[in-house]
Amino acid sequence: MEDVIQGIGVVGVVVLALVGLLAGWLASYVSGGRHRGRYMLIGLAGALAAPFLLIALGVTVLAASGLVAMIVAALIGAVIVLLIARLILD
Repeated sequence: MEDVIQGIGVVGVVVLALVGLLAGWLASYVSGGRHRGRYMLIGLAGALAAPFLLIALGVTVLAASGLVAMIVAALIGAVIVLLIARLILD
C-alpha cells in the first residue's frame, strides 16, 4: 500500500480527497442539504477507495494515464458509494 501512495504522490491523494468531498457536498445539496457531513465523508471514502481498488485489481491504466484518470476513477467511485449509501441510509 505504501508503494501505491508513493506512486500517486501526496498531491494526488489530496486531489482525490478533494474530489470525494466535493462529490459528497454536491450529493447533500441534491438531497436537500441534509446530512452534509455524512455525505462528504462517504464521498471521501469512495473517492479514496476506488483508485486503490482498481490498482489492487491490476488495472494499470491509472498509472499510465496520470492524475486525470485517477480523478475520473475517484469521481466514479464516490458517486457509486454515495448512491449505495443513499439507498441504505435513506
